[in-house]
Amino acid sequence: MNVIEKSWYQKFGITWLLLPLSALFYLITLYRFYRKRRLQLATDKPKVIVVGNISVGGTGKTPFTLFLVEHLKQKGLSVAVISRGYGGQTQNQPLLVTDGISPEVCGDEPKLIAVRTGAPVVVCPIRNLSIDYLKKHINPDVIIADDGLQHYQMARAIELCIIDGKRQFGNGFVMPAGPLREAKSRLQHVDLTITNGTAEDNGYQLTVDGVYRIIDGQKVSNLNSPVHLVSAIGNPIRFEQSVNEQNILVHGHTIFKDHHTYSESDFAALDGAILMTEKDAVKCQSFAKANWYYLKVTAKPTKQLVDKLDQLLIEKGIHNHGI
Repeated sequence: MNVIEKSWYQKFGITWLLLPLSALFYLITLYRFYRKRRLQLATDKPKVIVVGNISVGGTGKTPFTLFLVEHLKQKGLSVAVISRGYGGQTQNQPLLVTDGISPEVCGDEPKLIAVRTGAPVVVCPIRNLSIDYLKKHINPDVIIADDGLQHYQMARAIELCIIDGKRQFGNGFVMPAGPLREAKSRLQHVDLTITNGTAEDNGYQLTVDGVYRIIDGQKVSNLNSPVHLVSAIGNPIRFEQSVNEQNILVHGHTIFKDHHTYSESDFAALDGAILMTEKDAVKCQSFAKANWYYLKVTAKPTKQLVDKLDQLLIEKGIHNHGI
């Protein structure tokens, strides 16, 4: 995290110098929102559910997307996912993420979602092209857009906005003086705000499912030696905290930029056991060593959140007509 990004979460930072630029950014986003937004789909399927946020950096969208895929599948709905494919090499053509597609091509988060859920995942910078692809080739009941809250050209039935329960909105300014992609007033227009890191009301917590070996995906009962943490995620501090809560002995943490594409040379100076996030692990599968591991986490929503989500699905007509 650079100096400017750190100041976003400080009471008095240097970012006040950037306020004129933030004012311009705010006016542009406001104009785009009111000019281009199309928040409702017609009654034909598939319905689009956006899981997004109004701030930059990791808010825990992907774990909630994983939960939502499984939750909808349990209701008998066929589900697919679309993503921008950040960190990948996809051009303006939809790409279906298959076993043979590497994370370097499709992006780390889409690969993780495809591996964890088995649901069809399509990546493309232009979301509407991905939606058209899914309508033509798969025609699922529901399409989940992992991110894309600000992609106003994409019509959607439901907007879910994820908020980091600890960092919240930082200093409250839009970029570049603050971490916000849109002003907090945008939350008045979403269907449901969801807070990551709380056990109250509209919240969910990330719970650790265990430590797994990267090369074979096997769960290990304990780590007998200290580990060095490696991460390339939006909020590496949260990862550190999750590891510490497991009473795992840590002797260092190497942090790369979010969505960093790993190579073997990144680990040349690191000896011994390595522990990373699952999102990082999918990018290291081809060259991982036997003592490299990842921490698997799962989003556990409150009953209140699940009830509100289910009610929202009913209101929007998202249900299995065969039930």
